[in-house]
Amino acid sequence: MIVIKLAKTKPLENKYLESLGFAWHTDSDNSSYIADELVIVSEQEALAYESAANELYDMFVNVAEHVIEHNLFHDIGIPFNLIDMIKASWENDIHWHLYGRFDFAGGIDGLPIKLLEFNADTPTSLFESSIVQWAILKANNLEESSQFNGIYEALSDNFKRLVTLEESVEDFEEKYEGWKFLFSSIRGNVEEENTVRLLQHMASSVGFITEFAFVDEIEFSDDGIFFEGEQYELWFKLIPWESIALDESDLAMLLGNIIKNQQAVIFNPAYTLLFQSKGIMKILWELYPKHPLLLETSFEPLEVKKQVKKPIFGREGGNVEIIDENGMSISKNSGEYENFKMIYQEFATMSKDNNGNSYQAGVFYAYEACGLGFRRGGEIIDNSSKFVGHIVEN
Repeated sequence: MIVIKLAKTKPLENKYLESLGFAWHTDSDNSSYIADELVIVSEQEALAYESAANELYDMFVNVAEHVIEHNLFHDIGIPFNLIDMIKASWENDIHWHLYGRFDFAGGIDGLPIKLLEFNADTPTSLFESSIVQWAILKANNLEESSQFNGIYEALSDNFKRLVTLEESVEDFEEKYEGWKFLFSSIRGNVEEENTVRLLQHMASSVGFITEFAFVDEIEFSDDGIFFEGEQYELWFKLIPWESIALDESDLAMLLGNIIKNQQAVIFNPAYTLLFQSKGIMKILWELYPKHPLLLETSFEPLEVKKQVKKPIFGREGGNVEIIDENGMSISKNSGEYENFKMIYQEFATMSKDNNGNSYQAGVFYAYEACGLGFRRGGEIIDNSSKFVGHIVEN
């Protein structure tokens, strides 16, 4: 068995991580969430991840258009009270997709790259991928550019595209009219709060007038989004769209009216829920059958194949189950997503190290593929998995 190559590093001290704003460095068992190793990636492998994410994004756009044209919202589990918002945001260019993260199996040890899912709405691991793994290189006196990691720069440029609405951002300052941008998370979750504050810092750095508020501090009405008497034209929320639809139906209705009345633009846009739904993987497979980056996916169990059963909306491995060729369960995680529709996805062999740990690659996308990081764990990558940085070597 071919195993991946790792480079040992001196770990970053918790006090230093906290000075960066990274406070979720220690897991519940008191072990470090950040691995003291780096995955060694060749330049060719890094380019392959980049190419895969860029190609897949174009495919997702085509499939989303197909879902909208053929009214397949119910098929992929989209809540009915978001459909009009999705259509409205899809049809207006100003509803710009800020960023997402593709999760891949393979790619670093001779295994083919295979798409597991696309976290397009509320992707995590942004702070560790953009900041922490770069800091590891710096602290270990390694070449800071030896990493596929332009996430910070790519996201900063993508904030400018909210104004230019085109690839070039050179005329951002000419077109920018002092828009106010509100950034929000749910109170009590330090990881989500500091991730949002990182995004706020990026937007402030390029020139936006920004503010942070917890969601419970904001006033929503048909007339717009308000905080402390100020109206905000732009709002970023690290709250899943499906959670808003299912748990906060009154808020969903208000946000729909805000978008319809053009009182604010919300990020990530409502249409990113089409990408986020794992149900779209089934449509992807139908429109791009046997594509080398895809895994066979169905709403029914696959015949005589090892496969993974997972909810169309789920996070951190919740309610994911691995099933063998005979339909027998091999491994299963509990969770809170069992009531969602399930997909059955062909099993993809994960890259392994000498200790048998599995590695899942995450490639961030902000207008283009812009950075790479890894999660290390068991066969099912879940909230006990570790973050592992990387270094590109020729």
